[in-house]
Amino acid sequence: MCVICFVKALVHVFKIYLTANYTYNFRSWPVDFRWDDVREASAGGSSHRALTCAAAAAGVWLLHDAALGGGMPGRPPRGARSQVQCLLQQIRQLPSQLASYALAHSLGRWLVYPGSMFLMTRALLPLLQQGQERLVERYRGRRAKLVACDGNEIDTMFMDRRQHPGSHGRGLRLVICCEGNAGFYEMGCLSAPLEAGYSVLGWNHPGFGGSTGAPFPQHDANAMDVVVKYALHRLHFPPAHVVVYGWSIGGFTATWATMTYPELGALVLDATFDDLVPLALKVMPHSWKGLVVRTVREHFNLNVAEQLCCYPGPVLLLRRTQDDVVSTADHLPTLASGDMEGDVEGNRGNELLLQLLQHRYPSVMAREGRSIVTRWLRASSLAQEAAFYARYRVDDEWCLAMLRSYRERCQEELEDVETWGPHGPTFPWLVGRGLSRRRRRQLALFLARKHLKNVEATHCSPLEPEDFQLPWGLPPRS
Repeated sequence: MCVICFVKALVHVFKIYLTANYTYNFRSWPVDFRWDDVREASAGGSSHRALTCAAAAAGVWLLHDAALGGGMPGRPPRGARSQVQCLLQQIRQLPSQLASYALAHSLGRWLVYPGSMFLMTRALLPLLQQGQERLVERYRGRRAKLVACDGNEIDTMFMDRRQHPGSHGRGLRLVICCEGNAGFYEMGCLSAPLEAGYSVLGWNHPGFGGSTGAPFPQHDANAMDVVVKYALHRLHFPPAHVVVYGWSIGGFTATWATMTYPELGALVLDATFDDLVPLALKVMPHSWKGLVVRTVREHFNLNVAEQLCCYPGPVLLLRRTQDDVVSTADHLPTLASGDMEGDVEGNRGNELLLQLLQHRYPSVMAREGRSIVTRWLRASSLAQEAAFYARYRVDDEWCLAMLRSYRERCQEELEDVETWGPHGPTFPWLVGRGLSRRRRRQLALFLARKHLKNVEATHCSPLEPEDFQLPWGLPPRS
């Protein structure tokens, strides 16, 4: 009996050892898809039309205007400066550039992407292994190695529900999950859409888990590029059925994907921010302000709001009412026993919503609209939100009729197909011109409520499956 128990224990230990080495030693894993395999996939006959953006063929790009100082007051145009002035300016900036580079590749990287630290990966190895086994055994997950255009190998896991799509056909949609700065697909944000019944594709940032490389914005964008191409050209999901879900810092890669591939069906951003600079200044010494701003702009320019405004499709923002990670408030919320309401005024998701609505509906958000949405964002619970909404007697049917009427008018008047995108008339929409102040407030509140949802949770709390929803889209006239 003891011999049998000993043999079983030895087999169990040997199995764990082999699994751990095979699972996390990704070097010998065969390559399943490369970023340039898109040409072969397209030649073989794709189920969807070719993507219109340049990234479908080759090349990965980032928005660099903010990083290069574009639009800064007091800075003369680049062409107005002589070559000598440019050279002197570069020499003067050299010490600060070196300091910025050193900070970005040492302390800065660990602060922005702590999940890429070797010690953290080793400490989490048992949990990551258990999470991966759960995805494979319970959800029949398929692991794949993707190679990005910079040569980094990206570790992915795909759970396919198309054979049994379940209620409302959710399994026919693919949710691409972009994890946070300390998240891994083995134990990250993909659990909510997975338990909600969707097909799910998870991936790890470069330098996280089995993925190689370093998690800088350019490498992250390269990784996201090959992940999207893999979903479209190897897994054969139509672009309209692909939903990109970004949690926390994953909002950067999520908005980059939808900006670069505007045909994708929808975008969900959970507990994310508009820009990294305010959050970085919050945790760093005030005397380091100049160095911190320069380091972020040049090496970690996570300009989520700027990229978000480039996407023309449906968007849903999930704002967590107990989130102190993406908040710039001077103090942490003090909660009474059993009270789930917190201070949400400093949440950077507020600015994300305001910039999105300002870009899409400038006439509605002028003056009264922006002011009323700013006040509405102070509601930290569903009860407060409903009370504020009822106070201004928002007529949802009237708001829908206004938006439908504008869309139909655009369809009749705009004959140039270039003014139309994959989701209808391109933004900005000029709906709301000539409305009274009361009506403008009502329409602004309606749009704000459709684009942002409060979730009573902290930043790192797992999202409940029922809280993961697809974004609102303007329905056709019945």
